[in-house]
Amino acid sequence: MVLQSEPWSVLPVSLSKAFLLGIIFTICLLLLDFMKRRKTWRRFPPGPPSVPFVGNMMQVDLQNLHVSFKQITKQYGDVFSLQFCWQNIVVLNGFEVMKEVHINQSEDIADRPCFPIFEAIGLSGNSKGVIMAHYGRGWKEQRRFSLSTLRNFGMGKKSLEEKVIEEAGYLCSALQSEQGRPFNPHLIVNNAVSNLICSIVFGNRFEYDDDKFHRLQHLFEEALKAESGLFAQVANAVPLLCHVPGLPQMILKPQIRMLEYLQETISEHQRTWDPNCTRDLIDAFLLEMEKVKEDKDSSFNKKNLLYTPVDLFIGGTETSTTTLRWALLFMLLCPDVQTAEGPCAGKVQEEIDRVIGRDRKPTMGDMLKMPYTNAVIHETQRYGDIVPLAFPHMTYRDTEIRGYFIPKGIAVLTNLSSVLKDETVWEKPHQFYPEHFLDADGKFVKREAFMAFSAGRRVCPGEQLVRMQLFLFFTSLLQRFTLQIPNDQPRPREDPRWGNYVKGTDLRCSVSPGGSV
Repeated sequence: MVLQSEPWSVLPVSLSKAFLLGIIFTICLLLLDFMKRRKTWRRFPPGPPSVPFVGNMMQVDLQNLHVSFKQITKQYGDVFSLQFCWQNIVVLNGFEVMKEVHINQSEDIADRPCFPIFEAIGLSGNSKGVIMAHYGRGWKEQRRFSLSTLRNFGMGKKSLEEKVIEEAGYLCSALQSEQGRPFNPHLIVNNAVSNLICSIVFGNRFEYDDDKFHRLQHLFEEALKAESGLFAQVANAVPLLCHVPGLPQMILKPQIRMLEYLQETISEHQRTWDPNCTRDLIDAFLLEMEKVKEDKDSSFNKKNLLYTPVDLFIGGTETSTTTLRWALLFMLLCPDVQTAEGPCAGKVQEEIDRVIGRDRKPTMGDMLKMPYTNAVIHETQRYGDIVPLAFPHMTYRDTEIRGYFIPKGIAVLTNLSSVLKDETVWEKPHQFYPEHFLDADGKFVKREAFMAFSAGRRVCPGEQLVRMQLFLFFTSLLQRFTLQIPNDQPRPREDPRWGNYVKGTDLRCSVSPGGSV
């Protein structure tokens, strides 16, 4: 009689034990994953089934989350949940939901989640600038300081308006130097917009051919690419990766180089600082540090001396530059909106001719008399979808949204794209249609669903500055130039290439009919 051995019994004893231990370890991991991922809250928002360990990360496009969210809303509604590894996330969509939350429950979602990859390079505790700071004393101090400093240096005043008008002149001169040749406006437009923030943060503007200026812009652009890239998002979703020696520093190498560059500028300011003469935002911050030097809990510290100017530079440069580039693209694609020709009154250049003329420079006082131009700028922000998702929020306390319970400490993503292209609000949400912001009499109407700057406690602090930049730069350009697609170039595409920024678009600029150079 021959006894039949169990399949595993023929294996060496050590290998059998390893096999069993592997099974036990796998079961333990699955149980741990289940305990981590299971939702124990009643009435938590529904969402698509998740996969062990990775959650829903493989079911969405991390580079175009707003597109994935649009598909998910069809099944789960405007308030749904996702899991990125073991992190629970609630996503808010649509104008009605966003209005309810940002207007009536703004403080409930005013906090920020932690970003492990940034904390790994030192962005933690009471040193998170304005954008990433937790809702509390530090954030309130830095936001109040930023707003007051922007006002002190002219935001909303004639002094800053004059700087924008002057910079618009430099911008037009740079375009004129192209002499009608095809060129990419990215760098030139970025130069103009960046110079305004530089004058506030660093106390001076740069010439457009300044190598130091170009290096600063390049570092900021590379830093933005890195922090919004796939590797950074995965590292934030899987915090264990941030403990791998050198990995966070490799992913955020552009950020580190940018901060090192800014530290050189700050060190120079510290050497030449005079408390009786505030030259710029850095000097103003140094003065605040001196006032509270005995307060160990103050957010006015050396790290925020770096991070707060960075936040203002990014907020005041990237959105304005990107919006202007989208505006130039739409003028190329919609020549009937740009030119004064044709039977339809109210075109941008016709309105400029009628209100401003060709000799006087545009001012903010002209905006109220130029409803069509103002509508074109707003429609650019809406249809261009410059910032599809607001920076992540986190619940500051337990709250309810549309009958769903969301506990304190849950990450909340607000899908601004779903508001700006809400089919229940806009007449033609998927077309460039300036009439969205005009009434039957042709007067400008600001729509409640226009949330390009977000809303609530975390609304963009530089909104007023951005509006000034967009109007004065755009009208100055269209006052002097007509944008054309080069004869040997294909029609530019509208779909974004990276982070909703238009890249690689060649534009030809020529003197507009009747204009003077």
